[in-house]
Amino acid sequence: MTRGKPPYAAEYRQQMVELVRGGRGPKELAREFECSASAIRNWVRQADRDEGVREDGLTTAEREELGRLRRENRQLREEREILKNAAAWFARETGTVPGRSSNS
Repeated sequence: MTRGKPPYAAEYRQQMVELVRGGRGPKELAREFECSASAIRNWVRQADRDEGVREDGLTTAEREELGRLRRENRQLREEREILKNAAAWFARETGTVPGRSSNS
């Protein structure tokens, strides 16, 4: 299942991070701006990772790369399976490999 566009714009998330770093609490901001305090805390943690302050998780760039590599890996596996089946079919059609039903 793929994720859609994040529910909050990057500029909005960055503003919340700056407000927290400026001394405002996530709960206070959550009440004022109608988003969850846990989301704000997550945005602050992710911004810290992206800026090298924290090293307890993946940066945004690393997350994007991981997602891209997982999609590419899935596609390559599908292509390999298709090619394997095609090669087996052609081998049976040309008679170079006995079919599965043979007793050899």
